[in-house]
Amino acid sequence: MSDAHRVPFNALRPGEDREDIAAAIRRVVDSGWFVLGPEVEQFETEFARACGAAHAVGVGTGTDAITLVLRALDIGPGDEVITSPLSAAYSALAVMMAGARPVFADIDPARLTLDPAAVEAAITPRTRALLPVHLYGQAADMTPLLAMASRHGLALVEDAAQAHLATSQGRPVGTMGVAGTFSFYPTKNLGALGDGGAVVTSDAAVAARIRRLRNGGQTTRYHHEEAGANSRLDEMQAAILRARLPYLAGWTARRRAIAATYRAGIESAMVTLPPELDAGHVYHLFPVLSTDRPALQAHLSASGVETLIHYPVPIPRQPALAAARPRPCPVTDRICGQVLSLPLYPMLADADVRAIIAAVNALPPPRTAAPENP
Repeated sequence: MSDAHRVPFNALRPGEDREDIAAAIRRVVDSGWFVLGPEVEQFETEFARACGAAHAVGVGTGTDAITLVLRALDIGPGDEVITSPLSAAYSALAVMMAGARPVFADIDPARLTLDPAAVEAAITPRTRALLPVHLYGQAADMTPLLAMASRHGLALVEDAAQAHLATSQGRPVGTMGVAGTFSFYPTKNLGALGDGGAVVTSDAAVAARIRRLRNGGQTTRYHHEEAGANSRLDEMQAAILRARLPYLAGWTARRRAIAATYRAGIESAMVTLPPELDAGHVYHLFPVLSTDRPALQAHLSASGVETLIHYPVPIPRQPALAAARPRPCPVTDRICGQVLSLPLYPMLADADVRAIIAAVNALPPPRTAAPENP
């Protein structure tokens, strides 16, 4: 790779969808309707259909989506929600925003999502819900989690912020529990040009309550039945998402093709590739593990490859979570010290993928100290 050519970690400017996005923006501007109008309604219908759910409710962010589901289920102060310590902190912060306590169960070292055995050990009489995170685009181990939720009478809410169109053993994520939550942050597989989120569910009562809660708890204008939030997906972002949704299947196929090329080509003994444990993986990110991450990241940067760390600090070790009295999660601690994300996005060129593989494979082995003279 030449010194002048660098591979960015992501590319967020519209590409093949540019004209469709421009037309969507013009349509909203010309309509003069900007909040909770026809674009949101149409997107909700189209996204629910894409997810295989009966209902979708657009909200302000993926974080709000989790909070509003918990509130719709009357989960709040005094309740516990078991979730993953390896994720963006917003999944746990959303639990706290609902007034509940996030409880962290450690992760499976291969799948990098909740370890069902650790979840079982974390259940207490205060536990009301399980919140698995479908991380990096791969579904959590849902079969035992669903059985556990049923056995203990717990709600199961899926955080699918990184898993648009992913499946678990052929079942669409977001549809297996009482509800699934999605983020449309610009870096997501289906991203807006700003913030946005959605809840999908096949429970009409849950959908109706979330619609009320997102809009201040109003039943009709200026009549507030309960203390809701102000978290509404706006018309502009809904229109942009509608323009992009038809591309999502193709973009997902491209992500999977790049991931397959990485898996076939990366041979360095200095990195470990977390396995693909479900064919429904949608590769929001492509993490690798290295016991010498600083050297790997520095080597790739010198080779012109930008990388990021998802995530450097386990959620239980974040100061913002100290009040939740988190338990130790040693597997997560180890993974957070080793994980590094390589570039992976639909517009990534084949030549750049090959260059990244070559750069990873060229990582020199660690130096060993010379033996001392006897």
